[in-house]
Amino acid sequence: MTAPRFLSSFPVFPISSIFSILSILPVPALLVCCGVTCLRDYHLFQLNSYRAGAQLRGLARGFAREYLLRHAAAFAVLAVTAAALPRAVAAPFAVLAYAVQTYFNRPRKAKKPLVYTPRVKRMLAVHGLLVALVTLAAGSFSAGGRDFCLAFLLPASPFFVLLANGLNAPVEKALNRRYIRDAERRLRAMPGLAVIGVTGSYGKTSTKYFLHALLSSRYNVLMTPESFNTTLGVVKAVRTRLRPVHEVFVCEMGARNAGDIEEICGIVRPRHGVITAIGPQHLESFKSLENIVKTKFELADALPEGGLLFLNGDDEILRSRARGADVVYSASDGVPRSEGAPRPGGAPNSDAPRCRAPDYAARDIRVSERGSSFSVVFPDGEERRFETPLLGRHNVQNILAAVAVSDRLGVGRGDMAASAARLAPVPHRLQLIRRNSVILIDDSYNSNQSGARAALETLAMFEGLKILVTPGMVELGAAEDESNRRFGSEAAAVCDRIVLMGERQTRSVREGLKLAGFPDEKTEVAESLEQAFERIEKFSLEGFGRKVVLLENDLPDNY
Repeated sequence: MTAPRFLSSFPVFPISSIFSILSILPVPALLVCCGVTCLRDYHLFQLNSYRAGAQLRGLARGFAREYLLRHAAAFAVLAVTAAALPRAVAAPFAVLAYAVQTYFNRPRKAKKPLVYTPRVKRMLAVHGLLVALVTLAAGSFSAGGRDFCLAFLLPASPFFVLLANGLNAPVEKALNRRYIRDAERRLRAMPGLAVIGVTGSYGKTSTKYFLHALLSSRYNVLMTPESFNTTLGVVKAVRTRLRPVHEVFVCEMGARNAGDIEEICGIVRPRHGVITAIGPQHLESFKSLENIVKTKFELADALPEGGLLFLNGDDEILRSRARGADVVYSASDGVPRSEGAPRPGGAPNSDAPRCRAPDYAARDIRVSERGSSFSVVFPDGEERRFETPLLGRHNVQNILAAVAVSDRLGVGRGDMAASAARLAPVPHRLQLIRRNSVILIDDSYNSNQSGARAALETLAMFEGLKILVTPGMVELGAAEDESNRRFGSEAAAVCDRIVLMGERQTRSVREGLKLAGFPDEKTEVAESLEQAFERIEKFSLEGFGRKVVLLENDLPDNY
């Protein structure tokens, strides 16, 4: 019996040709896998502010998850199959390994997705060139050596990111210098512009927003948007947003290393400055509290003669460094803690430095779930009542900083009170969101010891089933575990139910809960925010009329 005639038109491939095609397939599969995998590495590098040290620490911190599983698993599979199986059989296994690796490394929904900035695009171009050079070089090896050389691209991916960054460094420095010079030129062209620098370990973003609101009743004000508080973030804000009509520029200044604020001050040349607080924030990079203090006071050192430095008198470190010309504000009910005054909940503080009375004081502070009210005592003795829909005593403190600056810049006190009454919560900083029978207190932007304590105080004001959702605090260096244990102990005194985000990250918080006697059955662990809220939906109200949820911190994508 003969085959149908139409089948004779199809070409017949010998088995050897099929095996040849299969043997080539691992190469494009690998290149696709490398391309997808490296996007996660670039995302992490961007979240780490393009700092090689932070990137390497992140890889070390999550070595099993971020390196072995994402980069080395397919390489290991290939090595085993290549050694144990004939090449024609090993090739499909290699393709399958790369396909699985590509699937697990596919881009996921992120809180802050990778932004394809010109810098990232330049790095990707160099990265692609490096991969192409390795691929061409691998062609000179035998089949087995070529596959091994190419497969090494996957575990080498994180280091190719750092290499691409290093190779691009001269270009990036040249471009940055050009951008900085352009920003300086724009600022020098506006000699009447009053630049107000705002820095601190915490509270600086909220203070910036409040300053913008209060000053805007008299001046045309520009502020650095969102959290644009790095050198290049400030430069970008100046180059893209500053206009000749602006009279005041409120510039938030962040820092992770000594010299960061000095660099920003060298560009914007602030006329006045505000330091909101000093604490162990970013201790992982600063290494010591003394380095943090020196860095924050780079703002003070940069002020010109006649410039005013506004200091939070409720912060012991700032209070001890206040000079005669500085402006001190205090939200301790108008009674500054001086020598011999008791610490909150503690014994007399005999070692506290003597300090003068504040220039601006908030007294008769009343805080409820409807907002806050307080009276401001001005330097001339006038006392004026302020009301705001914002929650928490620390917001009173930040508003008072804005009142002090605005008063010295000639804003009417009645106008300030009216602006304070219209203040909107800064997103994710004790932001109150009402959803039917659930009240969400969103304090997820970041977390520090002072802010976490203030958030718990705010949660305690509400009536209802009090629920805390938290992954704990990060970037506190050697103090991180102890700070999280203390946070757990303090949370146990306020909360009815607690959902911890991540078993490993929250171990210290759980230790603090146990030390305080918080019931294990009232504590749950979730691996994502979505899972946490699924658990919360199932919680019984236990006789309460509503659920009040405090979302304290939300880890960035590099944790």
